[in-house]
Amino acid sequence: MTFRPSDKAGGIRACATVAGCLLMLAACTQKRPAERAPEAGDRAVASVGSQTVWASDVKREAVAQGLIGEGEPLDVSNDLFRQMLDEVIDEKLLAAEALKRKMDKDPLAQRRLAAARERILGDMLVESVVDRAVTDQAIQTLYQEQLKRSKLTDEIHARQIVTPTQAEAEMVRKQLATGAAFEALAMERSSDAATRFNGGDLGYFTMDVMPPAYDAALKTAKAGQIIGPFKVDSGWAVVKVEDRRQEQPIAIEQARPQIVRFLTYDEVRDLLKRLRDQSKLKVLVGPPQDVPGAPTEPASAPPSVPAPASSSPSLPGATLRGTRP
Repeated sequence: MTFRPSDKAGGIRACATVAGCLLMLAACTQKRPAERAPEAGDRAVASVGSQTVWASDVKREAVAQGLIGEGEPLDVSNDLFRQMLDEVIDEKLLAAEALKRKMDKDPLAQRRLAAARERILGDMLVESVVDRAVTDQAIQTLYQEQLKRSKLTDEIHARQIVTPTQAEAEMVRKQLATGAAFEALAMERSSDAATRFNGGDLGYFTMDVMPPAYDAALKTAKAGQIIGPFKVDSGWAVVKVEDRRQEQPIAIEQARPQIVRFLTYDEVRDLLKRLRDQSKLKVLVGPPQDVPGAPTEPASAPPSVPAPASSSPSLPGATLRGTRP
């Protein structure tokens, strides 16, 4: 089982979802009273023969295709809703026609329907387990743990003028000493295309994202100071420090989506490990074998990253460092 939004497209998507419709239609061969809304506040948005299409069906399809996230709203007046509604109707029509042709009796169809049923049940189990585990309290707890581990540093707001030679940089420094405006000189003299036309503005940054030359020159610089010239990769730089402040951690609401993804991964991993340990599992094929002439991973390839070993390790690739506007 793979726990991720489906990435269906065109005919492949239609074929994959017809199996789900066949399961539903096959269970509805007897007459029943008028259908009740499957979810509180649900709304009938179409009918295909005797089958009702609910707004929740359309939304579920949009989630399955990765077009919206779980829990995100999708209004019936939205263009995406209309697009998904057409697709759900098409799927029901295709499934109904397949039943009419008795394709559900085919042994291959039976196996594919059984596989679709297993996927649906597996996804429902995962959703149930994750809903119980990924709570506001769990999110808050992991956020606080990561906050304690975060190493915050100073942020610097600076402007720069880069020149090809040291002599030109020294001339810039002299002009600044006589009162020339830094922004105007940057536009006139700087060779750095990325910052030249906004007055040399580098914005706020932490030293760990800058080249070593900047770290060495600005480590102890204070707001208002002009530093340099010093050698950089593209020439010589003169830098004006506009501001220096303590870096702020990212707010919990900004970190929430990443924390939810990590807790979800963690919970699913533990569930699968527990089920594998408890089951009488036997893999009947051996591991992949080297094939002569097959491409091999280059020696320079980065090492694979092992799965986290504890229930609440550091967020993979995450940081609770944030930048204020």
